[in-house]
Amino acid sequence: MAMDNESLRKLGNLAKAKFAAPLDASFRPAVLANRAYRELVKESGQGVKLVIGLERTDGTRSVYETQVFPAGHANAGMNNAYVERIVKFLLWQKGGWKVTIGGPAEVGEYIKKIYSPDGVRAFDVEFMGVTVSERPFEVVVTDAASVPPAKETSMPIGRHLEGCRIGFDLGASDRKVAAVIDGNPVFAEEIIWNPRDQKDPLYHYNEVMDAIKRAAAHMPRVDAIGGSSAGVIVNNRPMVGSLFRGVPRDLFNSKTKNVFLDIKKAWEVPLEVVNDGDVTALAGAMSLDDNAVLGMAMGSSEAVGYVNEEGNITGWLNELAFAPIDYNPDAPVDEWSGDLGCGVQYQTQQAVFRLAKASGIELDETVSLAERLKSVQNLLEAGDNTARKIWETIGTYVGYAVAHYADFYNIRQMLILGRVTSGSGGSIILERAMEVISGEFPELAAKMEMHLPDEKTRRVGQAVAAASLPAMK
Repeated sequence: MAMDNESLRKLGNLAKAKFAAPLDASFRPAVLANRAYRELVKESGQGVKLVIGLERTDGTRSVYETQVFPAGHANAGMNNAYVERIVKFLLWQKGGWKVTIGGPAEVGEYIKKIYSPDGVRAFDVEFMGVTVSERPFEVVVTDAASVPPAKETSMPIGRHLEGCRIGFDLGASDRKVAAVIDGNPVFAEEIIWNPRDQKDPLYHYNEVMDAIKRAAAHMPRVDAIGGSSAGVIVNNRPMVGSLFRGVPRDLFNSKTKNVFLDIKKAWEVPLEVVNDGDVTALAGAMSLDDNAVLGMAMGSSEAVGYVNEEGNITGWLNELAFAPIDYNPDAPVDEWSGDLGCGVQYQTQQAVFRLAKASGIELDETVSLAERLKSVQNLLEAGDNTARKIWETIGTYVGYAVAHYADFYNIRQMLILGRVTSGSGGSIILERAMEVISGEFPELAAKMEMHLPDEKTRRVGQAVAAASLPAMK
């Protein structure tokens, strides 16, 4: 079953932005469309309750409640797109092998059909089901009162600073490592690599081992190792990740899923590896000495993590690279998931490349992604106005995206970092994002602070925070 693009178009047209994206006039911020839709439902006085439940393999559950138009209403045609985009966001925010739709049956049946092995969201079905949860994905349609109640949990993360520690951070275009003694970094290094095209799982093992050895040479001993990696990490095992896309599925299951466990065995010290987004949030919580932190690393992909009000991580996926932020039905499509309007095309180096090409900047396709990004950043530093508009456009994306995220997270501190924020580009993104938030969402601006770490922290801060992950015995 195909996506109802006409429903999405009507929904997206509700988004009336005060701040246009300089190089993307067709951008339709999800946050504005959702809020306008909910206001229309409220004004109608005919809203029908709809409850979305998500269940994860550990038995935890998340619940989201909203209102939709009743069947037959003149605006009921927007229901499908509104609910589907919310379901999509929740799946990649919180994860789950089972989705329960409690509300109008026609909306629930629509979600059930497109989130099926033969539906337009087959990628999400496979990912959330067999790949991550190791069980079939399921959609249940019921009434609002029958959706199981929420059952959330959280756990402490990191902040262990004692001893001689190593932290590594694995991105799609570079790997970073830091040696840390009693909380003080004594060595940090960043090396370009190309993990996504590698078919041999030993490549990843050898590269990480090399990074650890290089850091270990700067300390008298190694007491613990912490790691930050793109992808979904469960109990120190990568269940899926762009870093390992080149490894054949059979080798991934037999070798790659145990790569960090094998490294732990080789060093015989405590080792913890978590998603790079959570380490971004941890780095922010540690540097700001505060909680309710959402961290976003803007690199080859978008890595998001969250430290809640208690200073804990939630066990949610937080893979917002795949979460929609643009409701334009002609928005750019993510080549991996096949979906449109998702964060990976807006808040990463992919956005830089897409906007550069659209504005006439020629890119050398023969060089690495990191070198390609650097070439556009060099134009920015040289005062090129078109290049500046690229970062202003990304800043506009970030402003509306953060406001959208704030509808799903309690955010007191927002941290952005990563390769795309290096140089003057980071300040441009931050300034533009805060202009959008202050002008469009003053209630959010009053309660949230947004930060851009210094250059060194932006580049290696995650590796240092990662070093604090394991508790020493």
